[in-house]
Amino acid sequence: MDCFLLTLVTTLMNLTNTQVQMRKGLLEYCVLHIISRGEIYTSDLIDELTQAQMIVVEGTLYPLLNRLKSSTLVSYRWVESDAGPPRKYYSITEEGQVALKSLAATWKGLVQSINQITKNKIPSLSKNS
Repeated sequence: MDCFLLTLVTTLMNLTNTQVQMRKGLLEYCVLHIISRGEIYTSDLIDELTQAQMIVVEGTLYPLLNRLKSSTLVSYRWVESDAGPPRKYYSITEEGQVALKSLAATWKGLVQSINQITKNKIPSLSKNS
């Protein structure tokens, strides 16, 4: 029984890791899409991603935003705040718009491919002879 539980826990941990990696892989596309709608404050971006269950930890977003900025896909500006320190507002650049279009085409292709593969039912794991 202990071996079974260990195997089950390991399988679930691997599955969870796969699910996290799938979300991380789509996060850049989602972030660019949200920013493309208009200038946005980081906490509003986090709120939308959290509500959509695309981000669990805020720490995942900041390195991505820095990378997008370094790649000139997004820019930001500082805005003074009455409620504390200045706030960083992000907007998409022309290069970001091009990247977003490319990612959107990739996403569309992936969805079609996955739908083609998964349209067939998964055979039952139990054998009812």
